Amino acid sequence: MRTSGELSEADFRRLYRHLRDTSPGGAGRRGALDTITAEHVLAAVREVRSGRTVSLASPVNTRSGPDDPDPAEHRLTAPAEGEPGPTGVEFARDRFAMNVHGDVNSHLDALCHVVYDGTLHGGVPAADVLSPDGASALSVDLARDGIVGRGVLLDIPRLRGVPWLEPGAQVRAEDLAAAEARQGVRVGRGDILLVRVGHRRRREELGPWDVAGARAGLHPTAMEFLAEREVAVLGGDGNNDSAPSAVQEVAFPVHVLGIHAMGLHLLDYLRFEDLTPICAREGRWSFLCVIAPLRLPAATGSPVNPLAIL
Repeated sequence: MRTSGELSEADFRRLYRHLRDTSPGGAGRRGALDTITAEHVLAAVREVRSGRTVSLASPVNTRSGPDDPDPAEHRLTAPAEGEPGPTGVEFARDRFAMNVHGDVNSHLDALCHVVYDGTLHGGVPAADVLSPDGASALSVDLARDGIVGRGVLLDIPRLRGVPWLEPGAQVRAEDLAAAEARQGVRVGRGDILLVRVGHRRRREELGPWDVAGARAGLHPTAMEFLAEREVAVLGGDGNNDSAPSAVQEVAFPVHVLGIHAMGLHLLDYLRFEDLTPICAREGRWSFLCVIAPLRLPAATGSPVNPLAIL
């Protein structure tokens, strides 16, 4: 039996078509990034008052756990024995490898990340783009010059008076609107919307868990809020999608709607625990946000360390 929060696949497909046809990034080559104009960037720069910078990324995880069975790998490759010699010049060197789309480390999802009904964003046949060599279109290379704009943080646990949302909780459009009103900020065209559910704080205080089975995130219908406000990028401290899925027969419906239908680049598993108290203390929830993915021309995503500049 479905709960009141679930959608049928038919309802989801209707929502998908509506967002695809009405979102500003629904058909553009760069998706919703086109909503960030030079004027938007200049306006975002004027958000800077103190010059303070805050990382929105989590430390890269290299320990296996229930939410990260394939953690990042980092090791020193030189000096060979791990200790420098007594004389002469040597270089310490290391190697890093990551499953970009895991459930712990902060990353950016490109527009080629989601395949739905055999196609990518814009109706491009996935078979024409994706190969073992990478993606020939819609890759993270679309963001090679960085994403710079006005970031807006909406803190849903703060709205509800709790430290975090419990796994399985869903954030709806009315929650986003209520957080706006409570925080005295309004999301607008070209904004980088960041939604805190407290996933990272819960993990840090209680330890990791199997997030594939249960995690807090957005309800699919919340994406109507983003479409109406013409948001450019969506980021969260979890996966953005709640689990279990709110849609029958459709896994990761927010990813499908956001990336595939609306052309949104998604930021997954960010960390807002350093930024939130600053915003609360200063009574401001918007700032200049700078996102610089790696130059990976054929990649479906990239590790990322977004910066909030206040």
